[in-house]
Amino acid sequence: MDTGGTKRSISNDNIVAPDLTSVRTYFSVLDLAPDTLEECLTLAGQLKRERAMGSGAPTTSALAGHSLALLFDKPSLRTRTGFEIAMRELGGFVTCPPSADALGTREALADVARTLERWVSVAAIRTFEQSRLHEIAQATTKLRIVNALTNEEHPCQALADCLTLQERFGSVQGRTLAYVGDGNNVATSLTHAGSMLGLNLQLASPESYSLPEETLDAARRVARHGAEIVQFHDPFEAVRGADAVYTDVWTSMGQEKEANRRHDAFKGYRVTTALMTEAHPKAFFMHCLPAHRGEEVDAAVIDGPRSAVFDQAENRLHTQKALLLMMLGDR
Repeated sequence: MDTGGTKRSISNDNIVAPDLTSVRTYFSVLDLAPDTLEECLTLAGQLKRERAMGSGAPTTSALAGHSLALLFDKPSLRTRTGFEIAMRELGGFVTCPPSADALGTREALADVARTLERWVSVAAIRTFEQSRLHEIAQATTKLRIVNALTNEEHPCQALADCLTLQERFGSVQGRTLAYVGDGNNVATSLTHAGSMLGLNLQLASPESYSLPEETLDAARRVARHGAEIVQFHDPFEAVRGADAVYTDVWTSMGQEKEANRRHDAFKGYRVTTALMTEAHPKAFFMHCLPAHRGEEVDAAVIDGPRSAVFDQAENRLHTQKALLLMMLGDR
């Protein structure tokens, strides 16, 4: 994790934000100390409540004078819109240059980075290989960079997931989440964050699509409050007794050529009403969206009363707002 800049803090009668202004990159949940992750979620919850105050909210000008660049190689609804609204509601400015101009198609990534750092405070980048984020970070001295999704990790989604879990449970310590499906970027960041907060994880994937051992080892190193991670190949075993059940698409962006092979591999991993009956009677369903009804999840589950997916979607705004405040706040 790179650092740089002058430490500052955000404070008023209602909000005290943890000081992350010395943190220059958020590439992974593992870039946050466990206490800082908890503080980020607490701040996000407070910002969510205060949003009802509109222009009277205490942070409406917190990031005045700051600018955010959204650099996206991949399509986005929740991440892009969440960051745009978050920055504007905090009093900052947003620019969205075309990806062909911003991410190295027309010129070197290093040149893009060195140009942008003259104009903007932070860039949220959605791209393919995570190494591209490091290349940009190494070329700059002051630009703050947020991983808005890479092939390897999706740390902004994990913040929204954890806020949703906390809203439902109060505390996630000792609770169990079952993740059914591909051991992908979403599963990686969710496992990192959940372990830090004391959440037990039961993961079910086809053998060749499980989370790699190095990902599990990293999560176990930061696990607290007795959190355990267990991998299964049988989704019914993983879901049994769980307090929440999570799935994601079987074919992520950039994997379209593998769609048929993946569809065959994941047969039996769809989250159905029958699978949900194996979980705790009050268990709820989670999905990061976009979803393919009839593929990784039945419509009756994702559109049913036990679904939390649109709470997760809403919470993208509040957690991304908290992250921006923590990295840039100057009051």
